Amino acid sequence: MQEGRKGVPSLLSSQGECIASNITQLIGWTPLIELKNIAKKDGIAARLVGKIEPYQPLSSVKDRSALRLIEDAEERGLISPGITTLAGVTSGNLGIGVAFVAAQKGYKFIAVMPAKLSIDKQILLRYLGVEVILVDPALNGFKGLLDRVEQLKKDMENVFVIDQFTNPANPDAHFRWTGPEIWKDTAGKVDIFVAASGSGGTVTGVGRYLKMKNPSIKLICVEPAESAVISGGEPAFHNIQGIGPGFIPEILDRSQIDEIVTVTTQEAMDMARRLAREEGLLVAAREENKGKMIVTMFSSGGERYLNSELFAQVKEECININKAFC
Repeated sequence: MQEGRKGVPSLLSSQGECIASNITQLIGWTPLIELKNIAKKDGIAARLVGKIEPYQPLSSVKDRSALRLIEDAEERGLISPGITTLAGVTSGNLGIGVAFVAAQKGYKFIAVMPAKLSIDKQILLRYLGVEVILVDPALNGFKGLLDRVEQLKKDMENVFVIDQFTNPANPDAHFRWTGPEIWKDTAGKVDIFVAASGSGGTVTGVGRYLKMKNPSIKLICVEPAESAVISGGEPAFHNIQGIGPGFIPEILDRSQIDEIVTVTTQEAMDMARRLAREEGLLVAAREENKGKMIVTMFSSGGERYLNSELFAQVKEECININKAFC
């Protein structure tokens, strides 16, 4: 088992030419950054550290999961390039990760997405050559998406479903790679790991690895307050993309979780805007965390959400300014 996936540093440490043989070689290690500005401004006495996953080739943590899901299926002899068509439900980032790995390896990919979710992600998927099938989320919710994938399996031959919610290869990517990177780069000083749950892969895989290294490490899972299913609430609509699918994923290992924190859509967006302006992070200023190192994931790049509510005000301002030149 790899103790982390070296990614870009594997090229920098080599002798002679520093040229990747293919894009999947670049998936892996991403830097940690300590966020001192907002900690000082908000009087937080803990060390706040973020792992910058936009450094992945297609700019999200899901690049890791996509690679491991496909590699695992290949290792088990379940898929073959040029023969198997990959299909899967995605809110966008996992699909984008699968798209570029599939393209490099020679697979066709069909992405089933909730309509109206993110035009930016739809554009990227289509640009990468993916067939995108949109399903109205108002009709049967997530089950409607799964039903559409099942219909694909009936209508086509040699379809393999990339299921990030049930396939253990998803958290395995983070147990093999992300967790070891965090442990190594913090010199084992991490005290608390905080991650939002979408498929549950990151929080489960990283949590398992870190607790294996140090059982006293605290694992905090974040979910939308409007749809706090892991906390025992009912599924409902929210507008935080990529997390809170409205059900508890099969791969989410709740036995590892020490605490569940809920965040409203408005709180998440307000802090994301502060993150852009102040180098911030969403975390409570608790006395018991004084002097501790808290690590979290910056899961994807903001440019992927330019047409979402997150950027709505700035987008409108830019449009109005440009109207003066028409």
